[in-house]
Order: sequence, then structure tokens, then C-alpha cells
Amino acid sequence: MQKHNFSAGPCILPQEVLKKASEAVLNFNNDNLSLLEISHRSKAFVDVMENARSLALELLGLEGKGYKALFLQGGASTQFLMVAQNLLEKRAAYLNTGTWADKAVKEAVIFDDILEVASSKDANYNYIPKGFDIPEDHDYFHCTSNNTIYGTQMKKFPKSPIPMVCDMSSDIFSRTLDFSKFDLIYAGAQKNMGPAGTTLVIVKEDILGKVSRKIPSMLDYKVHISKGSMFNTPPVFPIYTSMLTLEWLKNLGGIEAIEKENKKKSILMYSEIDLNPLFKGFSAKADRSDMNATFSLVNEDLKETFETMLQEAGINGLNGHRSVGGYRASMYNALPLDSVKVLVEVMSELEYKA
Repeated sequence: MQKHNFSAGPCILPQEVLKKASEAVLNFNNDNLSLLEISHRSKAFVDVMENARSLALELLGLEGKGYKALFLQGGASTQFLMVAQNLLEKRAAYLNTGTWADKAVKEAVIFDDILEVASSKDANYNYIPKGFDIPEDHDYFHCTSNNTIYGTQMKKFPKSPIPMVCDMSSDIFSRTLDFSKFDLIYAGAQKNMGPAGTTLVIVKEDILGKVSRKIPSMLDYKVHISKGSMFNTPPVFPIYTSMLTLEWLKNLGGIEAIEKENKKKSILMYSEIDLNPLFKGFSAKADRSDMNATFSLVNEDLKETFETMLQEAGINGLNGHRSVGGYRASMYNALPLDSVKVLVEVMSELEYKA
């Protein structure tokens, strides 16, 4: 039976990427050596790293604009710490729109004072705050573009008078934006790039080197830049798989092309949520995420029937996060439109049966 993978992360990857990555585990570059056992200093893997970094900048339209791409370890959670370590001198401004944004605030507070410019915590993060001010005398402004758990997404970004930092872990490479508005972007790989184990960091070099504190080498962006993202042994498999995914995306036509497909999926999904009286959406309509649709049953008595139908249809990974409950359909780049159609058909069939 075909599986339709709506998992929030680690999540679905393109089939051709999985095939190439699995082949490389057995025989990389036809050298009769596994990708997992070659030296990360070998030319073969150095080429992989350079290609992955170059593709990231190319797809985001940031080539030749003073940015560097890094593939680091520790997940996006380590970036909560690294951002503050490298950029926070006196005070920083944070927009609190979800669990991960809240955790970023908690890490930054370790170093210095933090201003929450706005928060939607009072409504269990079901909307994106708007109309807030970003103070000019702060070191940087931090936001989270997409909130995986709650199914909200920033549709517009403020014009920031200070460097803007964004956690794009769950929607990077999914929609066209002016990425030059951001001075630092970070994203865990396990949503739209590859398996867990590496994190992409895109940083404008001229914002670095301005804090007075001493920064441990492993947490210093400048050190990683100087070593070509190979200060220590990199996670070769996640980086190689991310490179393959970025090549796949480029061959499709880049971010502009995938955005059109993502819009088709989200429009279909939310239309069913709104039209089917058995379901209700969680997030505010104006802030609905194109990546993660959160919804629940109006009548919990239908839960067992609905979940049996999901299983019979081969639908996987639909359970919502414990903070919200209900269901969460994660529609990342590699999820086919046909999978969304199958889910919508099941939801429609439930209405017919009820």
C-alpha cells in the first residue's frame, strides 16, 4: 500500500533523493566505498559541502550579497544559543509566536536582557501578532517564520531598523521572499531539506564580530566560516541528502515553482477544513500555514472511525502535537498534491458516513 506521509519532522523526502542517498550509502561516486566511511576531508565530500552551500545561496537569491552558508550540527535548538552568543551585546528584541520562539527567548536571556515585542502565548499561539514596534537601539530582532506545532505562518515580515534573524526551520525553500531582508537565517534540515542531523545557517558576514564576549570556537560563526563549515567532522549523510534535495528543487524550477505546488496543496486542505462541518481549524485564518494545517474533529465520538479510515488509506503522521491536540497535516515541499487529495477524500467520506 502506498503511504501518504504527513509527518511534521523528520518528514517526507523526494523519492529520487532517497534512492540516490541510499545508493551512496553502499557505493558513493562509484568508488566502492560508502558515503558513511569516506574521509570528510576527501575531495569527493568537500565537493558535496561546497555544492550544498552554493545551492542554498543560489536558491535564496543571496549569491554575491555578502552572505555565507554553513551546515552545522546541534539542530535549530543550538542556534537559539549561537545567535545570542554571536550577536547579543546589550539587548535583543524577540517576537514570541510559538514553542520554539519561546525556547529561543529562554536561551537568549542567559546572555542578556530580552524584549518581547509581542506574543500570542495568551491564545495558545493560534495567531501571529501584528502592529508591534521594533526598537532601533537593540542588537537584533528575532522571529520564527512558521510555527510547526500551531500551524501559523508569518505572511509578511516587518521592516526592521536592526539586523533581522529568522528561524525558518519548517518553511525554508517553500515560498518566494526577499531573503536579503534577513541578516541571519537558520533552519533544521528535517523539514524541507534532509534527515535530522544538520542545520543550515545563512549569515551576512558584516553583522559578526561585534560582541565583546569571548565565544567558544564551536559556537563562533566566524570560526565555522573560516573553516568552510568543516571546523569539526560534519554530519556527512544529512548534508549529502540536503544537497540532493536542493538539486531536486533547482531542477523543478526553484522556490517559485515549488511555491505554486504548495499553494495548491494548502488551498485544497483548508477548503475541506472550512467546508466540512465535522472539522474545525485551529489557527486564525489570516495566519494559516501553508506547511502545517492544524485542525480537529468537532465531535470526538468520530475519532475512532476517522482514524481507522486514515489507516486504511495509508495516511501516516497526521496526529497533532500534544500542545494543540487534534490533527496536523504537514505539507512540506516533497509531499505530492495527490497525498492531500487522498486525505481530503477521507475527510469528505467521513462527512458522508456521518
